[in-house]
Amino acid sequence: MGTDLFSNLPWLHIVVAGLAYFALGAIWYSFIFKNAWIKSSGVNANDPNMKKGVAQTMLASLVLMIVASLGIAIFLSRVGVSSWMSGAKVGLVAGVCFSATSICISYLYEKRPWMLHFINAGYNVAGCVVAGIILAIWK
Repeated sequence: MGTDLFSNLPWLHIVVAGLAYFALGAIWYSFIFKNAWIKSSGVNANDPNMKKGVAQTMLASLVLMIVASLGIAIFLSRVGVSSWMSGAKVGLVAGVCFSATSICISYLYEKRPWMLHFINAGYNVAGCVVAGIILAIWK
């Protein structure tokens, strides 16, 4: 595999898709599933130690979401799709087959609550779908 794999990718679009994935997380975890996530994860939102390093954690997660968007962009470039529905389908396959399964495999061994499986895996599936749509339609 040479560097030609990365040479024709829409880098600005990849970063924007990663930012959209990140922004979805703000909505997902702050409004839609806030209480259920706190209860299922066991996080103590009132613990002052929870605020330590939050900027670094958020930056690292943004970088990882950009990497996920890069992978989706590579899939889309190989498949050659350009409709929003095709982008959504590629994002759905990536989200379910890679993100959600990886999360759930780890959570099975960690004996995490099923609600946490659904919240975190669902977020990553939705984020991949959003990234896939953005990358497929933005030319």
